[in-house]
Order: sequence, then structure tokens, then C-alpha cells
Amino acid sequence: MPRVTRPAVATAVAVALGLLAAAPATGGEPTVSDPRVVAHFQLARGETPENIVLEPDGSADLTFSTARQVVNVTRQGRTRVLATLPAVANPKTPVVRAAVVLGIARARNGTLYVNYATGTARTGIWRVDPDGSAPRQIAELPPNGFPNGLALDERRGVLYAADSVRGTVWRVPCHGGAPTAWATGAALEPRNAPPAARVGVNGLRLHRDAVWVSNTNAGTLLRIPVRPDGSAGAIETRATRLYAIDDFGFVERRRDTALVALTGGNEVALVRPDGTHRVVLTAADGLSAPTSVAVRGRTAYVTSAAYFAQRDPNLLLARVHQRARD
Repeated sequence: MPRVTRPAVATAVAVALGLLAAAPATGGEPTVSDPRVVAHFQLARGETPENIVLEPDGSADLTFSTARQVVNVTRQGRTRVLATLPAVANPKTPVVRAAVVLGIARARNGTLYVNYATGTARTGIWRVDPDGSAPRQIAELPPNGFPNGLALDERRGVLYAADSVRGTVWRVPCHGGAPTAWATGAALEPRNAPPAARVGVNGLRLHRDAVWVSNTNAGTLLRIPVRPDGSAGAIETRATRLYAIDDFGFVERRRDTALVALTGGNEVALVRPDGTHRVVLTAADGLSAPTSVAVRGRTAYVTSAAYFAQRDPNLLLARVHQRARD
């Protein structure tokens, strides 16, 4: 989630009603330990890591939102630029008034897809091919929207994009084309915040035959089943009281346990299948407005964009101790 004002954070706190009420850990659930920052980025260059996908070698592909870049970062912290989205004259992007690169998804062949929000006809989903060719737009989304989280379902051949301003999950063929408003409703919409902080549906992940999304203003984690015909089922609220939630990643393939980035509180929380949660990482571990989480095996990757403190955007890795059986 790009930078919003401090009063907006205070508003979100009020909306979230005190939040951060965490239940004690239960025996056998995953734990997180050994956090270490492996890469520090430069705010002056717009290196604000917004979203993340993982490569087979364990490196991470990140979007630098305000630099309009897609980069690869190794587990040792070496960074190289993969692509830069084209500059936009006089961007009219809602929320941030700047052209920003947000969600990212990866195909098995190495093709990357990113959301680009500009307030112009260049708003939409862009493709970054592994051959190093220039990024190209494959789908146009409403210029008055804010395409944020992104996920690819290769089995169905579609992309899902979360529009934080319009309260919509868009569905687009992965080869490109016209978007379809796949899911809408009050649960996805921004609420109770000033215009500069109206951020509804935000993070988006595919997990166990469903599209999961977060709503930042509402502090909720939601599940939207994918029906056999590909349509959206009824939206289910799976967790609440998650202050300024951004993106998230699932810890276990066969259970609904997730690590979620709580950007306004500089925390990452473990959300259990029953909806309760506990904080597992904080600013003391190196978080600075965390924006996204990805998990592979025993490693969690957390991006921090430093949107609020404007200090030390970074990539943090931590060890995840799984249950005895997953």
C-alpha cells in the first residue's frame, strides 16, 4: 500500500477499534524466528518494495512502487533491475497522485505480471517477459481505480487484480484482454477514512480453491470461493481486527494459516484458521511499514516500504518452523 498520511493512520486505528487483540499461541502451530534484514534500499531512488513473488532459486522479485521498477533480490541481498515501467506525464492516480507499480505475479515459465496505477489509460496489468524485452500492457483497468494485489491462476488461465479504490476484484485472461468485475460488494470497499486513505481490498492470494483478499480500512482477511464454473462465491470474513492489513502469504498448503503484513503498526501477525492472531515480528526486528509476505518452505520473506517513518525500506527473511505434519 503506497504512502498515506499520519492522520489517515490514526483514522484507520479508530476504525479498527483498538485491534491487535492476539490470542496466546497454541501447541503445534507454526512459529517464526531468526529475523534478519538481507537487503536495504534507498528511499531517495524510490526503492519502496511493495509486493513480492519468489523464484525457484529462492531469490525474490519485488516491485519498487515509486521507482516504477521490478527487481530481483537474492537471498544474499544482491539486487538487479529487471524492468522499468514507462513514465507517465501528469499522473492522476487515486490515493497517491503518482504512477506506482504494485502487485506482482509469476508464471512457471518466468513471465512476470505487474499492476501499474497511473490515473491514465496506462493503468492496468503489464507483462514482463524473461527475455529482457520492454514491459507491455496486456489489459487496461479503469484509470480512476487503484489496481493493487495481483495473482495468477495458470490452471484457469486468468489473473485476479484487487482494486483498492473501486472495491472490486478484476479477472483478466492471462494473455490479455478486457477485464471482468469478478467480485464486488461492501466487504471489498474502502470505508471510514479520508480520501487520501481510502484503501479497501488490497492484498490478494490464491489458496485452496479460493481467492483470498485483505481490506485495509476494515482490517479484515476475506475468502472468496472460486466456483466450478469460475465465478465468485459468497465473500467470507475469515479474520478481523487486523490493523491496516496489507498483503499476506500462507504458511501451510493444506491449512488456512497466514502471515499478514500490518503496515500501519510495523508488525507481521500469524493468523490462525479460526481467525485469531498473534504478532510474530515487529519494528524491533527491522520492519518499517511492512507491505507483503511470501513463504516458501521454512523461510518467510517480508518487504517493508517505509511509507510512514520514511526510514530503511528493506527485505527481511525469517525462519518458519512448521507443524510436525502439514
